[in-house]
Amino acid sequence: MTEVHHIQVPLWYLPLLVLIPAAVTAAAVPWLRSRLKKQVVPGNVPDWSIPPLDDGRGQGTSLIHRWDVRCKIVTMLAYSFAVASLRHPAAAGAAVLISLAVLLAAKVSFHKVVLRVLALAGFLGMLLIVMPLTVPANPGDTLLVFGSLEWLEVNVRGIVLAATIGAKAMAVALLMEPLLATAPLPVTLHGLSRLGVPEMAGQMVLLSYRYLHVFSHEARRMTAGMKARGFEKKTNLDTLRALGNFLGMIFVRSFERTERVFDAMQARGYKGRFPDPGRLRIQWRDILLTGVWIAAGTALVWFDWVKG
Repeated sequence: MTEVHHIQVPLWYLPLLVLIPAAVTAAAVPWLRSRLKKQVVPGNVPDWSIPPLDDGRGQGTSLIHRWDVRCKIVTMLAYSFAVASLRHPAAAGAAVLISLAVLLAAKVSFHKVVLRVLALAGFLGMLLIVMPLTVPANPGDTLLVFGSLEWLEVNVRGIVLAATIGAKAMAVALLMEPLLATAPLPVTLHGLSRLGVPEMAGQMVLLSYRYLHVFSHEARRMTAGMKARGFEKKTNLDTLRALGNFLGMIFVRSFERTERVFDAMQARGYKGRFPDPGRLRIQWRDILLTGVWIAAGTALVWFDWVKG
């Protein structure tokens, strides 16, 4: 029976493995947020009715934009399940490359994609730390021992497993931007309703998305007003009292706005459903693109099976 292999590495490798990723993440997040705030389309007034999910670049110019939303949803969902079933790191890496190619073809905002990926950094970083330390050692595994810390053994197989899971999560997360940002949200939700999703669920998502932006805008206005009156955050009761009043006003204004919006919808003839945002029509190119994508997912599963 093959024994477990132990490899001795210098102790100073350990802080580098922890500090370097943390430093890169801490520097990347503020930089990306500042770059994202600077991306303002000249002469374009923010729309607080239904804010777009993308920045308007390449709207309707790529093949992904012209893809029928029903085919897009079904295909990306099936492809995501295929990616989630992969077990070999090489196949998971190939899935990430395919997702990156789709991003380039869709011409979506790169900074928003990176921010979406960074949102997974905490979860994926936890996997990279926990799994190498907790995966049981099987015959043939390689364990890294840092200096004289014999109790701290890092299983290389755990690192590979964590990297595979992270690559699969990254591949699926990268596809969310082409799925959501290449069609208006009402059209995407209309496609979901045509696929059998209850229409009321789509209406709830649409209204929630819209008014999250509206209330966020309202909160920024109230915060600016408080600062103009000399408010400063401190660790005292006055600050807690002011924040409590702030949250209460947000809640009251949200409730009042909800009643006004519902009354306006009823006055305009709302009877449980919104008007269709447009007519959906499946063409031959939609079926062809669906077939190509399904073939790519099948090839990934076959490659994973061969490697496994």
